[in-house]
Amino acid sequence: MKHEEKRIRQSLANYQPNQYKDKTHYAVLIPLIQRGNEWHLLYEVRSSLISQPGDTSFPGGRVEAGETFEEAAVRETTEELNINRKHIEVIGELDGLIHDVTMIHSYVALLKDITFDDICPNAKEVAYLFTLPLDYVLNNNPTYYDASVLTEVGEDFPFHLMAHGESYQFRVGKRKIPFYNLPSGEYLWGFTASMTRCFADVVRTHHDFKVQEENLDE
Repeated sequence: MKHEEKRIRQSLANYQPNQYKDKTHYAVLIPLIQRGNEWHLLYEVRSSLISQPGDTSFPGGRVEAGETFEEAAVRETTEELNINRKHIEVIGELDGLIHDVTMIHSYVALLKDITFDDICPNAKEVAYLFTLPLDYVLNNNPTYYDASVLTEVGEDFPFHLMAHGESYQFRVGKRKIPFYNLPSGEYLWGFTASMTRCFADVVRTHHDFKVQEENLDE
């Protein structure tokens, strides 16, 4: 018994917990670029040749073996925007987003010594680019819409191993999905809208910025 206890203690003493090891990790970059005399956030509209065509996103993709999350975000940005690494200055990391089997890491970067018109994105992945003035992002929040997530099980689900069997009541998941309906006719929603809101909140918090908008607390 003492020997078993020692083995258990040693196993736990050397174990490094990782709550997200079962997730597929992605990394994105939130690029800021100067247009005129102000900073803008840069967005991509996804090409018809890749998943979620027509949606708006930030540059990013799956983290490859051997690279850090930040390295993945920068690599994906150079590939999608067709720009050199020297134009990217990463200045911080935002909160991660977790959804089902996915973990998304996001970083903020300044695009330096390059203009918006200089950027010719990879047409295989990007239909076109557009930007939003930082002022707009700081002064406007998304509208949130409720969504329900139901649990569906297969025919072989082992209800017989549960105390209440088929009468068990699975909880209905509740989500709030953010949408920005932009004056230009573009839109942001889902993860991209969440990251935009997170970035704006960080900037506002550290500069005591107040937004006069009804949905600020949603």
